[in-house]
Amino acid sequence: MNCPNCGTPAAGPGFCGRCGARVEANQSTPPGTINLDMDGEGAGRGYSYRIEHQPAFSLAVLSLQPEQSIMAEAGAMVSMSANIELESQMKGGLLGALKRAAGGESAFVSTFTARGGPGEVTLAPGAPGDIAAIELNNQSFFVQSSSYLAGDAGLTVDTRWGGAKSFFGGEGLFVLLVQGQGLLLVSSFGAIHRKLLQAGERYVVDTGHLVAWEGTTQYTLRKAAAGFFRSMVSGEGIVAEFVGPGEILIQTRNLAALAGLLKPFFPSQSGSGSGFNINLGG
Repeated sequence: MNCPNCGTPAAGPGFCGRCGARVEANQSTPPGTINLDMDGEGAGRGYSYRIEHQPAFSLAVLSLQPEQSIMAEAGAMVSMSANIELESQMKGGLLGALKRAAGGESAFVSTFTARGGPGEVTLAPGAPGDIAAIELNNQSFFVQSSSYLAGDAGLTVDTRWGGAKSFFGGEGLFVLLVQGQGLLLVSSFGAIHRKLLQAGERYVVDTGHLVAWEGTTQYTLRKAAAGFFRSMVSGEGIVAEFVGPGEILIQTRNLAALAGLLKPFFPSQSGSGSGFNINLGG
C-alpha cells in the first residue's frame, strides 16, 4: 500500500508518515463500524506505530520523525530515546485540568517530541490488557476516561459530564470526547470485545466494561434493574443502554470489580476484620 500523494510505502491505512496525506484501505470501512487497525501497525502524520505483546501485556511502540510529536496520558511512558523531549502541561488550562482530574485522569497531559532526529517512545497502560489503534477521520469518539492512552497531537480531547444517574451510582461519572483526524490509542483491562449494533438495536453494557464508542451512537445511563434495591442485590450499578447503528468496544474485565475481590485480603487500618493483621510489636 502506497501513499496516493507522494507514493511512499505505507504499513496500512491511516496517514502517510512522509507527507501526512490520508491513506485509505483497499476496502472501505462499512458504515457504523470503528476503523480499528487489526494488524497492530500503521502510520500517522510524522510517526509510525506498532503494538506488541498483545493481548495481555500490550505495548505501543511509536517512531517519531524529527520535530514530530505525540500526546499521551501522564504516566503512560515506559521508555524513550534520549533525544525525546517530554513536556507536561495542563491541557485546556486550569478549567480543563480540573475537569480531567474530576474524571479520574491526571490533570496533566504529556507531549513527546523528537528533537534533532528521529526518536522512539513506548507507552503502556497501568493495568494488564490490550491496546487498540483507532484511525479517526474527522470523527467523534467517546472514551472511558481510564481507557485513553495516547493520540495524535492534532486531536482534541475534552471531558464530558456523564449525567446525574452516573453520579449517584458512583461510576461512569465522566467520559472523554475525542474529535479530529489521526491516531487514537485506547487501552483495556483484559481483552477488547467488539459489538456491532444494527439500526434500532438496543444493547446494555456495564459502565465498568466500556472502552470506547462512536460519538454518533445514542446512549442513556440507567440502573441495571428496576428499583434501587433490585439493582443493589444484583451486584450491578449503573449501566449504559445503547441504540444502534454503531459499534462499541468493550473490555472483558472490570478493574473496580477486581479491586473489590482483593479488598478483603488487604490489611485493615483497625488491625481487625477478614484482612491480614500487622503486628508491629511494642
